Amino acid sequence: MADTPQPSMYSALERQRAAHLQAPFDYAERVRLLKALRKAVSSRKEAIAQAISADFGRRSRHETMIAEVMMILGDIDHHLRYMRRWMRPRPVPADALFQPGRCEIRPQALGVVGVISPWNYPAQLALMPMTAALAAGNRVMLKPSELTPKTSDLLAELIGSTFKPAEVDCVLGGPEVAAAFAALPFDHLVFTGSTAVGRLVMQAAARNLTPVTLELGGKSPAIIAEDFPVAEAVDRLVAGKFMNAGQTCIAPDYLLVPQAKRESIVSAMMAEIERRYPSLLQSPDYTSIVSDRHYQRLQALVDEAEQGGARVFRANPAGEPIPAESRIFPPTLLTDTPGDCALMREEIFGPVLPVLGYSSLEGAIEHVNAQDRPLALYLFDHNAQRAERVLNATISGGVSINDTLFHIAQSSLPFGGVGPSGIGHYHGPYGFDALSKLKPVFKQSRWHGMGLLNPPYRKLADFLAGFLTR
Repeated sequence: MADTPQPSMYSALERQRAAHLQAPFDYAERVRLLKALRKAVSSRKEAIAQAISADFGRRSRHETMIAEVMMILGDIDHHLRYMRRWMRPRPVPADALFQPGRCEIRPQALGVVGVISPWNYPAQLALMPMTAALAAGNRVMLKPSELTPKTSDLLAELIGSTFKPAEVDCVLGGPEVAAAFAALPFDHLVFTGSTAVGRLVMQAAARNLTPVTLELGGKSPAIIAEDFPVAEAVDRLVAGKFMNAGQTCIAPDYLLVPQAKRESIVSAMMAEIERRYPSLLQSPDYTSIVSDRHYQRLQALVDEAEQGGARVFRANPAGEPIPAESRIFPPTLLTDTPGDCALMREEIFGPVLPVLGYSSLEGAIEHVNAQDRPLALYLFDHNAQRAERVLNATISGGVSINDTLFHIAQSSLPFGGVGPSGIGHYHGPYGFDALSKLKPVFKQSRWHGMGLLNPPYRKLADFLAGFLTR
């Protein structure tokens, strides 16, 4: 991420910055932009599904509609509904010494926001940060992923036909372009991707003191309590883990279960997987791995664990020969996985799930806390007291209790990581605030007493200073 920004990118940034200074977006303009984006997405929803499926090799249309199109449109609608309220100055009390002066916090657009989006949800993770930036009154430059080129081309066409370049611009290209993009002096930079690349993005942004929002990943745990119904947990775990073939930043990355129930939970999960995906090659609901490189990486992770003594359970209900070139990676569970193998150190980002046994809830909590702080944590437990114990004893970007993934879909909740899993939040009012300058304003009254503390200091000043520092 040490590349020099290209002159054309600088020109685009300067064009947007000049436009912002000359004519900041008022409420009416922000509404116009968001409604135009909504119309553009809605009219292209089938094209979005087709482009993403073509990029992956095969991507479930329903998953694209649910996890991409529906979330984008719902997010735009939420901003349109509440944006006027978020834009208003927010009165806050002045300290007693300074009354009757008044204080307020005034949200103000930053200027130009850069967005670097990933390949796994290439429409959602490009357009939802853009929505937050536009709602906050900013211009936007987007760099979509080169690993999903058809979707990136579609996003460029959508942006080019919907917005003026001084409003929203799209930059296409490979890793070198992304590196140069990250080095631009944006007023804020939003990056979604891996922790390793996030570190490089943050280094590039630091040279310009550009504030960053980093949405990264990590090894998100799921914990099943001792007395939680197995069928209920399995149903929701399989749904969350194998959506998009596990290529989801908040997918469960490993599963902690009571040691005595480990085998029965594995068996129940395999049965549920095979029920949902009766033919891996033919099922339109099971998604391919995005590239040969990612497929081979997953295979290497499983092979190393198996060679180290792990037991591997590969789902293939139809008994089909599955060629590697199809990039269909079978849903895979593992037990007895060596703790030092790469599968247990790296974020998996695929349809592979190690199942670990625990002997006590405290032991499960200790295991979670021994790892980097994850982007998500999932707990299956109907006991409120135990759930509170886990919530209070662990730190993660977000939590869903008795389900998976759904905390990300709540417009009133912030989405973001902590430490290695991310910096900052967006979604709803949290994205609006993150991409605004919350400007503090103090309004002095005509009559006030602070002049009594101005030099030349006399006995009254001594009395007041003594009283106020008593």
